[in-house]
Amino acid sequence: MARGTALTPLGLAALSLLVEEPMHPYEMYQLLIARHEDRLVKVRPGTLYHAVGRLEEQGLVAATGTDREGNRPERTTYTISAAGREAFTTRIRDMLAAPVNEYPSFPLAISEAYNLPADVVAGLLDQRLTALQEQLDYLDSGEELLRTKGVERKYWVDIQYQQSMLQAEIAWIRSVQDQLRSGELPW
Repeated sequence: MARGTALTPLGLAALSLLVEEPMHPYEMYQLLIARHEDRLVKVRPGTLYHAVGRLEEQGLVAATGTDREGNRPERTTYTISAAGREAFTTRIRDMLAAPVNEYPSFPLAISEAYNLPADVVAGLLDQRLTALQEQLDYLDSGEELLRTKGVERKYWVDIQYQQSMLQAEIAWIRSVQDQLRSGELPW
């Protein structure tokens, strides 16, 4: 991999699939959607094809063949290279070990919320709570389905991480709302 070239989240997801087996980008896309990986990485068919193309240019994947079924367009199948596997594992290790400030928008919004009236802020936070609870319910049902199917926890431990983060945000927002409404947090 060229110096200074970082794996994008989508590139990382593609390499992860190729660790499992060789496949073509459309198959990768379908698998990412079927596994609901689009909750972790922004994925679109066109951007996935471009990501795989960049991985090939960097020597991280290699085309192993092209096939065509019926009237469908030709599909090139890719496999991960030794350099790709090394880049993949190095990136995962780095991501696990070192926290990175990814600059999410909510902390900025809450830091500027004082510019709005308290009752407006509380109402907007109600809307956020509804959306967060829907996300949490979705993850809870997904976890239950995975448990029922007997899928090993190591394959979906990220769901529990996301549940914990959502639960913490929900608890924090409720606390701030209570403080706003009671006057404990002067506005």
